[in-house]
Amino acid sequence: GDNIITAENIARKCGIFTPGDSARGGGLSMEGPAFRALSPDQMARVLPRLQVLARSSPTDKQLLVQELQRMGEVVAVTGDGTNDGPALKLADIGFSMGLSGTEVAIAASDVVLQDDNFASIVVSLLWGRNIYDSIRKFLQFQLTVNVVAVTIALIGSILTDGRSPLDAVQLLWVNLIMDTLAALALATEPPTPELLKRPPNSKAENLISRRMWRNIIMQAAFQLGVCFGILYAADTVWPDWLGTIDMNTTHHYTILFNSFVFMQVFNEINSRELDNRLNVFRNLHRSHLFIAVLIITVAIQFVFVQYGGKFTECEPLSLYEWFVCVGIGSISLIIGVIQRLIPIQNKMYNSSINDSHNDDAEHTSNDKGDDEKMPLLLGNANQTHP
Repeated sequence: GDNIITAENIARKCGIFTPGDSARGGGLSMEGPAFRALSPDQMARVLPRLQVLARSSPTDKQLLVQELQRMGEVVAVTGDGTNDGPALKLADIGFSMGLSGTEVAIAASDVVLQDDNFASIVVSLLWGRNIYDSIRKFLQFQLTVNVVAVTIALIGSILTDGRSPLDAVQLLWVNLIMDTLAALALATEPPTPELLKRPPNSKAENLISRRMWRNIIMQAAFQLGVCFGILYAADTVWPDWLGTIDMNTTHHYTILFNSFVFMQVFNEINSRELDNRLNVFRNLHRSHLFIAVLIITVAIQFVFVQYGGKFTECEPLSLYEWFVCVGIGSISLIIGVIQRLIPIQNKMYNSSINDSHNDDAEHTSNDKGDDEKMPLLLGNANQTHP
């Protein structure tokens, strides 16, 4: 509704409008009548740089959302007036104001800001990214456990006279670790400010990234190697000072099961990181529930092995055997460091807005950073917030 001079000043103070030439990432401002008169080709060239749209009608806002979606963008719209209803309804995510917003705007939106504070969008974005990462962490951990447990149970049953190295009750406990406890641990970690520093995820991006596949494959290979080594070569690789191991006995399978569980415990810590950060203990002190789950898992495992008897198909282990099993499990942390040193890049999904923006800049500069790419925000022009 405001004239273009007022709209530009408001946008400039909010850090939205950065006028200048296209080679330096400068933005454009337009008025609604001029915008709606653009041809499709002209609009495709203008949209990557358009940052302010003044004196826009409801139809202009709706047209802007449609064109951005046609270019493959995920569009968020903010508004509080009745005239914002069509754009709010059409957008992928519509934000309306709970206090000052009209009933039409609230009904058409997906998210209602109850306090009318635009900064609440940042909080919702932070938690949304945290939930998305939590799901990926859980999948990274769960797929590793599934691959190893199924392979050991299947191949072990075939090559060991039909008896599975992992008993049904043991597999039930592993499943409890994998599903319930791991979900509580990995899905309840609090968000960190670093989540806002990365670019948004593309709609075309795979839920399991290349780096996640690298982590899953390397951890699964390590765990399978250890488990098969204990299963078929324990009598030769087991230290003599720990005594001899009678192969294919309950005591033998207890050592295998205990080592397997502790590899999952330490790999659960590894799963806290999805990228190449080497410090998997970063911010662990803030994840109280994660620490509690680890303690509960180890405590139940101790009772399971030492006092389960016939029910759990386990025999009590000596203190030295416990140390060896925990030590074998802790190697997962070393494998985690090694796997993160392997230079694998996730597949990049560039939006058409950024692609067009980069094409304009390539003719004059090759070292323009991501911080020069300004987002296009759509809101009510007569509001003083972005």
